[in-house]
Amino acid sequence: MSFTLTVNGKSHALDADDDTPLLYVLRDELRLNGARYGCGVGQCGACTVLCDGIPLRSCFVPAVSLSGRELTTLEGLRAPDGTLHPLQRAFLDEQAGQCAYCIPGMIMAAAALLRQKARPSEAEIRTALDSNLCRCGSHNRIVRAIQRAAAEMAR
Repeated sequence: MSFTLTVNGKSHALDADDDTPLLYVLRDELRLNGARYGCGVGQCGACTVLCDGIPLRSCFVPAVSLSGRELTTLEGLRAPDGTLHPLQRAFLDEQAGQCAYCIPGMIMAAAALLRQKARPSEAEIRTALDSNLCRCGSHNRIVRAIQRAAAEMAR
């Protein structure tokens, strides 16, 4: 089926089966590899992207169903000149990722949170990330990174 997706502000004419997950289109067709395959059933959060600013698990949602929506991937958080988003920089500065497999999904969930609330509390951060799984136990560094980014973005 032919359809159009708007990803990171750019329109893409695509052709895929009706049931092809967005994650596969992002990675295989658009070569955007920020979102990762984790569980394949939307439970781990490694594949999280933003759809109209709201976190979406891209591993099981058919890409064709998102035509007309604004999608943002990890790559889309960067400024046009390639400058890292404050969240990306803070995650690096706080060494928030041990294996870093979950980090793209964590950053995208955090980006959605910071769009809703500029200075979330630690409890609000933990709630926003509750369904994003990290097997390495980097949760405290992840929370610190989000707090750091929020402070920087509030300046």
